[in-house]
Amino acid sequence: MQQIRHFINGSYTPSASAKTFEKRSPLNNQLLAQVDEGGQAEVDAAVAAARTALDGDWGRLSTEKRVSMLHAVADEITRRFDDFVAAEEADTGQPHHVIAHAFVPRGAANFKIFADVVKNVPTETFQMDTPDGRGALNYSVRKPKGVIGVISPWNAPFLLMTWKVGPALACGNTVVVKPSEETPATAALLGEVMNAVGVPPGVYNVVQGFGPDSAGEFLTRHDGVDAITFTGETRTGTAIMKASAEGIRDVSFELGGKNAGIVFADSGFDEAVEGIFRSAFMNTGQVCLGTERVYVERPIFDRFVAALKARCEAVKYGRPSDAGSNYGPLISQEHKQKVLSYYAKAVAEGATVVTGGGMPKMPGDLAEGAWVQPTIWTGLPETAAVVREEIFGPCCHIRPFDSEEEVVALANGNRYGLSTTIWTTNLGRAHRVAASVDVGITWVNSWFLRDLRTPFGGSKQSGIGREGGVHSLEFYTELRNVCIKL
Repeated sequence: MQQIRHFINGSYTPSASAKTFEKRSPLNNQLLAQVDEGGQAEVDAAVAAARTALDGDWGRLSTEKRVSMLHAVADEITRRFDDFVAAEEADTGQPHHVIAHAFVPRGAANFKIFADVVKNVPTETFQMDTPDGRGALNYSVRKPKGVIGVISPWNAPFLLMTWKVGPALACGNTVVVKPSEETPATAALLGEVMNAVGVPPGVYNVVQGFGPDSAGEFLTRHDGVDAITFTGETRTGTAIMKASAEGIRDVSFELGGKNAGIVFADSGFDEAVEGIFRSAFMNTGQVCLGTERVYVERPIFDRFVAALKARCEAVKYGRPSDAGSNYGPLISQEHKQKVLSYYAKAVAEGATVVTGGGMPKMPGDLAEGAWVQPTIWTGLPETAAVVREEIFGPCCHIRPFDSEEEVVALANGNRYGLSTTIWTTNLGRAHRVAASVDVGITWVNSWFLRDLRTPFGGSKQSGIGREGGVHSLEFYTELRNVCIKL
């Protein structure tokens, strides 16, 4: 069993209150760690350390030196790759190939890519006429926004935390991170990397804990925090936005989603089946960009449902280390009960359960884990709870459609607007439908294919703002204009 501490001002520290909480394995519910729970004292200390670093050594670094240091952070993550993979596997229980081939490498890349963006993206310069004929020169400079509060989720904890920390530090800010209480390990481990490469104390801080009346709430209400970036459910984002109104702090939110997948009859059938399977069931359905609503053109509907059913029934449950394992547990017993409650609700609302709908029979100690079956429903109206509400589990409802106009209306008929995936070989249709669906990101004949230079964020109740590439610079810096009379 581990003891996971806060990381404040370059040191691992316990809570002044001595309060701790348990981190249990999603695989078998065994105790993995005792985690220090942060309160007002720890948040105060972390914010003070971040402010001192901002005004001190970190704030005086040239862009070139800061970029070089963040490249060193990425290289040290890569050197300690196995440690980060092991920590994330223990926290989440997800298959080795998902964490080792996607989540941890992206975590390291977030530091290098955003460091290079800061180094290479120019600002605006304008020459202007003046009445005396001498003219003037206007140019823009970017300055760090200050101390950034980073609140990150549990579903891809290292990737999504560094997605925020990477550009924040690249822009010259300092950070206080509040990771999810479900996944405390990799945020804490990153402190060792920061120390190893010489990042000054106070630049990167971590306070462990919960949301309400704990570290999360104290961080979002702290008047020493200049901006807040958050990934998580819409209800929590609403609470953070209210807190941020005190002091007029900027926010960047990626919130909930009830994303639609659209499959036309002219799609590459096998590719579409595999693409929808990944988007609905990767990471046990715990992906903000995942697909929980699937619309399939009627001529291929029955065939598609049968093929996706077969794909679900071929998953191999197991530990990350098990050979061939490609399907893990949910994050916790609490989340398992939430997902199972929706499985029961779907049946109560009259769904046809194509496959799944319950818990698999697991051997040995795995029987105590947070396991649920991948589940497909058909036959429900759009008003059904499992079609309207984000479940964040390995499930989807599949409905037939007959025209482009109909499926666009179905896809848009939801309060969320994060992402969609469209499958068609008709180029004109791909462009028309992609432009018509109200989401922040649309994939055509693909899913989860990300260029980090592009804007990322949600529409409607799926978020506020855009991050990625130059768009991250817009949030993590203050852009100032300088006017020089010649």
